[in-house]
Amino acid sequence: MSEEQKKKKKKLSLKSSDGRKFLIDEWAAVQSEMLRLMIEDGCASDVIPLPNVDSRTLAMVIHYCERHGDPLVKQADLKAFDNRFVQKDQATLFDLLIAANYLQIPALLDKVAQKIANMIEDMSPEQVRRFFNIKNDFTLEEEGEEIRRQNDWAFK
Repeated sequence: MSEEQKKKKKKLSLKSSDGRKFLIDEWAAVQSEMLRLMIEDGCASDVIPLPNVDSRTLAMVIHYCERHGDPLVKQADLKAFDNRFVQKDQATLFDLLIAANYLQIPALLDKVAQKIANMIEDMSPEQVRRFFNIKNDFTLEEEGEEIRRQNDWAFK
């Protein structure tokens, strides 16, 4: 059996924050920088706990990695897959963003962040605050003064 065939058959065991275990092929797992480094350092022989990723999100991330790690998938198919993949509700997108950042999957992080950026593109500051559940600490007067101070160059 060639080294490539052995690599294709090797599986990693991942454990989500809610205790569910998942198997992922090593060729798909290396989409994650964190997992790739663990494999290279020989730290991936046991169950890998992922305390920052719940099972629902981990299942989606594994699906993404399997699709993107498969050399037989055409680029056009990946683009269509990515467009469908990010069609999620706000809470799911935030969970995916956190997981992609934690697992260091740059392509997934970029796609989810772009989707969120597109969602808030035409929102007012107040709408953005509601979207991200951010409390406004400024009074209207303080907010105006702060904006003027930060952007003083624009008022000259």
